[in-house]
Amino acid sequence: MNNANNIMKQLPREQRPYEKCFMQGEGSLNDTELLAVILRSGTSGKNSLALAQEILKFMESSSYPGLMGLMHVSVQDLMKIHGIGQVKAVQLKCIGELSKRIAKAAARPQIVMNKPSSIAAYYMEELRHEEQELVICMMSDVKGHFLGDKILTRGTATGSLVTPREIFMEALRRHAVSLILIHNHPSGDPTPSPDDLQITARIYQAGELLGIHLLDHIVIGDQRYCSFREEGLWNTCTE
Repeated sequence: MNNANNIMKQLPREQRPYEKCFMQGEGSLNDTELLAVILRSGTSGKNSLALAQEILKFMESSSYPGLMGLMHVSVQDLMKIHGIGQVKAVQLKCIGELSKRIAKAAARPQIVMNKPSSIAAYYMEELRHEEQELVICMMSDVKGHFLGDKILTRGTATGSLVTPREIFMEALRRHAVSLILIHNHPSGDPTPSPDDLQITARIYQAGELLGIHLLDHIVIGDQRYCSFREEGLWNTCTE
């Protein structure tokens, strides 16, 4: 470990991640340097920069190369990298979770219930990395104010089942008068499936009987989304 630290100290100050960040700002750091700062230390004979390079190299062999891989690999996978123990693996996983939460928090003030793009922006980082389908019910009051949301189901890689009963029990509990259904497609393609159309029609019809109106169904892909209303699919579901 001391040898690794000595190697780091031999680098010019402007090339050491901590010093570079302090002098030039965090935006000046590349992916390897950012990871090195988070790792804080390396392992025997390998400084934090070299260890960060090992992590990114490991990600290259996965389905999600680069920093994106941190969203998808498990703690156990990370611990396969020499020099990454349980503590560092948990730290790295928390980076991914923190980035999703920051993105969601930044998008929340921009939510407009009748503006699908604002809703898609709010859920994009949370859902685009999911490897299973999640179904979320988003609820609003009589004035269109966002009351909150609820994850209803978590499915397989190819689909998720949800019933109107689950949705409206939650809506009634929150005293919601309208809702929007959101779910993701792990494939990255947000094009609705025939099952998506069918369940949307069932939920819409059940909601009309209860006086709780389904306003839209938004499917999240990878940096893309599909709003049933925007894409002209709403009439198909509500006839």
